[in-house]
Amino acid sequence: MIGLPAGTRVWLVAGHTDMRKGFDGLAAMVQTALTRNPFEGHVFVFRGRRGDILKVLWFDGQGLMLLSKRLERGRFVWPQATSGSVSLTPAQLSMLLEGIDWRMPVRTHTPELAA
Repeated sequence: MIGLPAGTRVWLVAGHTDMRKGFDGLAAMVQTALTRNPFEGHVFVFRGRRGDILKVLWFDGQGLMLLSKRLERGRFVWPQATSGSVSLTPAQLSMLLEGIDWRMPVRTHTPELAA
C-alpha cells in the first residue's frame, strides 16, 4: 500500500458502484453522493456489486490516482449501509485491501506481564 500523508481520511462509499466508472465518474460520485471534494487529498474507496473488486480514488496533490484490486477468492468486507460513507483509518484500509475483516481484527498474541 502507498503511504498516505498524515491527516488523510479514508472514506468507504457505502452500497455498490458501477465498476465501469473511471476517474471522472468516480470523482463526480464523490461530489454528488458524499458532497465532498475529491481533490482535497482524502482517499475514497468503492466496491462493485459482487464484492470482489475495489477501486480507490486519491488526489495526491498533482493528479488523481485510481487503484483497482480484484480478489481471486472471497469478497471484501463492506458495511451494510446502502448510502453515505464510513470512515476508516489507514491501518483498516490496509486490512481491507488484504481481504481481512477490518471491523473486528483479532490479535495473534496478547502481551503478558514482564515481571
